[in-house]
Amino acid sequence: MTKVMMKLGAYTFSMETAAYQELKRTTPFRWAAQNRVGLRPALQFVGPGQESIELSGTIYPLYKGGIGQLNQMRQQAGTGTPLILVDGLGNIWGKWCIEEIQETQTVFLPGGIPQNSPSASGSAITGKTNDIQDKGRRYA
Repeated sequence: MTKVMMKLGAYTFSMETAAYQELKRTTPFRWAAQNRVGLRPALQFVGPGQESIELSGTIYPLYKGGIGQLNQMRQQAGTGTPLILVDGLGNIWGKWCIEEIQETQTVFLPGGIPQNSPSASGSAITGKTNDIQDKGRRYA
């Protein structure tokens, strides 16, 4: 059985390194209200909204993956390129963008090294790239 939970581009979430404890996926659907005389507005489906995935968990910098795990994710996010998201079962979730990385460090060792980062990746992955253009290329 694989220890990889999910892979986003070259970044690996696994039991050995950055294991998330919670995955929250939001799939909105857009409905526009159409006003009608003497009646309540009618709703018209106008399409899917912007999907998002939030991963949260605790990274222990002194355990296997090391203290630089979030900086590796920040480096990937800084390229401005949508990344392929694949889960540990081999399911391809499509191309996603990292819009935000949140980090809280607590319980420090000498030299300011945190023993853990309890909200290590907050809203890490947001927005499936259905219509995003990157450097003149269209992703679908």
